[in-house]
Amino acid sequence: MSERGGHAVVLLAAGSSTRLGQPKQLLRRDGETLLHRAARIALETGPEVLVVVLGSDSSAYQAALQDLRYEMVINENAASGMPGSLQAAASHVAGHAQVLVLMSDQPALSSAHLQCLLEGARRSRSGCAATRLQGLAGVPAVVPGDWFNALPQGASNVGFRARLRALADGALLLLPAGGMELDIDTPQDLAHARALGMLDP
Repeated sequence: MSERGGHAVVLLAAGSSTRLGQPKQLLRRDGETLLHRAARIALETGPEVLVVVLGSDSSAYQAALQDLRYEMVINENAASGMPGSLQAAASHVAGHAQVLVLMSDQPALSSAHLQCLLEGARRSRSGCAATRLQGLAGVPAVVPGDWFNALPQGASNVGFRARLRALADGALLLLPAGGMELDIDTPQDLAHARALGMLDP
């Protein structure tokens, strides 16, 4: 596949929210679901394509996205987590020069942060940029599209985190998280986010 000059976005939203006990993708900030908000902000970066990876029970999530332009990919094995979702999206984005990867459960997400990642990745020696979470590279992150061609199959697929963290000092732009350390995995996370005014009651 020939490389395209623009960037693609992969929005990972296939998780079953088992620890939270309700779909975190459908939690709301300012009346907007986190899933719609993440997709809308991703589209503000001007991607050639936005690929949203959903789980097998996706009807409620499709309804939340019905006014947006995106391609849907289903990760039938949501228990495989982020690596399985990246693998499911690979054929849709591998030909792009840059791929921005993000999650739907970071209520502090902003288009400015994503634009800084894209610009920083263009300047970095590795072509990568990531968000500094607990001092380490995390998502949102930008990686070269050909990284998707190199994803191992099956149980050995561990995604991009280790590869990003193995890059030499100075080869990777690490952007301060700016509040994105807060993600919503547990009822305690949800209560904390609501207390901070980051999610609707």
